[in-house]
Amino acid sequence: MVVPGFLAMVGDVRGRSVLDLASGTGFYSREFMRRGAAEVLGIDVSGEMLSVARQLEESEPLGARYEVGDVAELRPLGRRFDIATAVQLLNYATDIATAERMCRNAYRSLEPGGEFFVLNQSPDFRFDGPPPDRYGFRSELTGEQAEPGPQVRITALLDPPVSFVANLPRREVYEKWLRAAGFSEVTWVPLTVSEAGLREFGAEYWADFDANPPLEMLRCRAWLVPAGPAVGPWPGGYCGGLSLRK
Repeated sequence: MVVPGFLAMVGDVRGRSVLDLASGTGFYSREFMRRGAAEVLGIDVSGEMLSVARQLEESEPLGARYEVGDVAELRPLGRRFDIATAVQLLNYATDIATAERMCRNAYRSLEPGGEFFVLNQSPDFRFDGPPPDRYGFRSELTGEQAEPGPQVRITALLDPPVSFVANLPRREVYEKWLRAAGFSEVTWVPLTVSEAGLREFGAEYWADFDANPPLEMLRCRAWLVPAGPAVGPWPGGYCGGLSLRK
């Protein structure tokens, strides 16, 4: 359900450059290369996850590159990308200032007109509604409150289970972060079950997902050339007669 939906939202990446923020073990980075991306750079704060990503790249070279980095403190990259993605990134920001820096750095990493695609837990997920357990994970409120929103324990139902604690910002909070960074056309995109998923498991299997979607996606666009040196030197500029230096 997640992979087909997210890839469908990102769309055609042939010949385009992609910045995969919170790339983890490189699943999407490698898939973008398979789909014809000209360049993919994956960035993640976890050196252990990127070690796995590099091992996979060595065993099946596709051309994806990786580096360890904190998206909130993104180093100068020296270039801008056509597309940026963030799967399960913003909901891990420890506070509002960190989330805002993440969004600003994503914006400053994009070419004018570049798109930013985000996937997080749905702000409207009902913890008293149908659970996502049958789909391989569990979401539970911890009872703690962080600055961005309530804290949520997400457990991958593996053997043994693996748990992470993230935050659940409200819908308008996500939108505020993105618009403050300069993004426009901020649009929520529902995650729907693929035709292959329906054929393999049947509609009844996905009833809980349809009744209480656990995940939701966002897309937005960076229309103007960003001012400032967050990801590389930029002397200010003009777009349609509008000065972009502040």
